[in-house]
Amino acid sequence: MNKSESKYFNTAARMDEALIELLEKKEFEYITVKEICEKAGVNRSTFYLHYETIGDLLDECVEYKHDECTRRYAMHLTNIKERLQSENLDDLIFISPEYLQPYLEFVKDNKRLFKIVLVNSALFNAEETFRRMFTEIFSPILDRFRLPDRDKSYIISFYIAGIMAIISEWIRNDCTDTVERVADICMRCVIPFDEKHLRQHKSA
Repeated sequence: MNKSESKYFNTAARMDEALIELLEKKEFEYITVKEICEKAGVNRSTFYLHYETIGDLLDECVEYKHDECTRRYAMHLTNIKERLQSENLDDLIFISPEYLQPYLEFVKDNKRLFKIVLVNSALFNAEETFRRMFTEIFSPILDRFRLPDRDKSYIISFYIAGIMAIISEWIRNDCTDTVERVADICMRCVIPFDEKHLRQHKSA
């Protein structure tokens, strides 16, 4: 990254942070460009050099966090995918702490932002934040379980909704429980269905 790119990135990052701080105190529609600029320490012309609207800044903020999660998870995800393809089908588990804990760590490290996401779920498209990662994990496993494509989207949606509910409750409680405990709760909610139903498809 050259000096010009670094300056651009740092300025954008300050405005991202300013928007997050403002969202902790007021609703999105009442936030002004002036407030963002004052908090970020930039002038209005700098804001409009980067964005046309505050909505553009919000989109960038969300996308930046998506990308950060993807970067943080990328190597781990690659290793999991490789193992899923080679692991004995009888030993394959639909959901495990191995898949969940890296994401839960990311949520805990960014719990301030995720609290804002919960309050402004429509703005941040909260479900997509979860879906983008879990589809990467769940879809290959469901392929191994030989579930038909027409069923996969329903099952993925079912699990995402349940896991989102657990993580949302965890965030509301300020992430006081450990990552391991939350992963275990997810496991205990999922495994009874996993054992009873998904494994029937393997032997079909």
